[in-house]
Amino acid sequence: MSVQTIKASQRAGHIGIVHLGLGAFHRAHQAVYLERYRCRTGDDQWGVSSANLRRGASLVDSLIDAGFLYHVAEYRDSDNVTVREIGAIEEALFTGQGADGQWGRDLAALLDRLANVETRIVTLTVTEKGYFLNPASGELLQSDPMIQADIAAPQTPRTAPGILVEALRRRRAAGTPPFTVLCCDNMPDNGERTRQAVAQLAQVQEAALADWILEHVAFPSSMVDRIVPAMTEQDFAALKTLGVEDANAVVCEAFSQWVVEDHFPEGRPVWDTEGVTMVADVAPFETMKLRMLNGSHSLLAYLGSLAEIETVFDAVSQAPFQALLSRYMNEEAAPTLETPAEIDLNAYADSLLARFANDSLRHKLQQIAMDGSQKLPQRWLQVAEINLAAGRDTACVALGLAGWIRYTAGTTLAGRAFRVDDPMAERLTALHHRHGDDVAALVDAFFGLEAVMPDTVAQSERFKQQVLDAYRALTERGVGPAIAELATQSAR
Repeated sequence: MSVQTIKASQRAGHIGIVHLGLGAFHRAHQAVYLERYRCRTGDDQWGVSSANLRRGASLVDSLIDAGFLYHVAEYRDSDNVTVREIGAIEEALFTGQGADGQWGRDLAALLDRLANVETRIVTLTVTEKGYFLNPASGELLQSDPMIQADIAAPQTPRTAPGILVEALRRRRAAGTPPFTVLCCDNMPDNGERTRQAVAQLAQVQEAALADWILEHVAFPSSMVDRIVPAMTEQDFAALKTLGVEDANAVVCEAFSQWVVEDHFPEGRPVWDTEGVTMVADVAPFETMKLRMLNGSHSLLAYLGSLAEIETVFDAVSQAPFQALLSRYMNEEAAPTLETPAEIDLNAYADSLLARFANDSLRHKLQQIAMDGSQKLPQRWLQVAEINLAAGRDTACVALGLAGWIRYTAGTTLAGRAFRVDDPMAERLTALHHRHGDDVAALVDAFFGLEAVMPDTVAQSERFKQQVLDAYRALTERGVGPAIAELATQSAR
């Protein structure tokens, strides 16, 4: 095996960025770009304070114990790996609910850090559900208990929008320029959606603050791309053979991409020199990634899980899944995209299939399957909406949607039970219990989920019938035959 090891840069001592959502993706993506930048330039302004907001206190404590150093293993394949020591994170905080039931262990420290004039950028990876927005309408979910708690006690917030609102309130009161808020989550127009969440919550609390936020705070959009599976015992064992014993290590692919709208009134690192693409408009890049990469991942997640396939690699090693993804990307997703002339969508689709086939990554389908009710509107249903209006094919999305509906029953096709990890899990489970074996009524009920289904898609009888037929094919004949039927339909 070819192994390259890179040591961390000298610690900066100046924290200019606060990150909300100290998960594996942040540690393997944004922190890596910043580490590379600091190693090359010695710029000491941009250390990171990273915070977990709801869970993950043990990770925070473990990073503190390790002096905030950890390792990222970047695999080109099973025979070629670069191991980086990362020192860009210089503070780790936890504001969630502790074992004693109390919230906000480090909340005061986080709010102080956010109010500090040296903090010029706040980045976020809190997942789609962490913004508390209706995925269909984009409106703040004011009835959510967490948002209600932030409305009732705005100075002790629990959510990411609440924390941003309180921090910005403090900066406004002190006459401190606002930080820039950079969303790094997989949402269309993620900067604007973050702006909506923050401004709508501020509006409920203090109208003048909401107006100030809308006028003065920058919310650039970004597109992030790197496959970062959840760590397994197998991953830790493999790292140990490389001489890395690190409870906070992350394994990922070598490929990485970051496209950022260049709007940072208070300054930013010169990320451009580390391969970050700074642009005036991120939308074409983020839409391409959401519909092609993330949409393909979701197809694998729900159909593969129903067939008791464990990982992305295991699924794409099977010819029917390769054919399904190729058809979905080239015939359904690509025609909906308006991309810069230099982007070859056929080549992009081929590159995604090659990345999915990286044999060194154990990217579990159950991990990708989380939060489908939040993800599918932008990954699939916008694709269906555009193609229905244009009279184009929607068979792959219909099969995927049928797979998601069946997945939310909480069992594989063979009957093995699993936990459905979704903000709407209780409601989705109730629909299965209510309709039992009445498949037509079940599909109709899912089409009635206003928080998930766009109106034009929900009202399409043709598409609903496609999903119903696909659901029956899955449950009566299995995943493989259902995919094979698509190929037959295409041949006709």
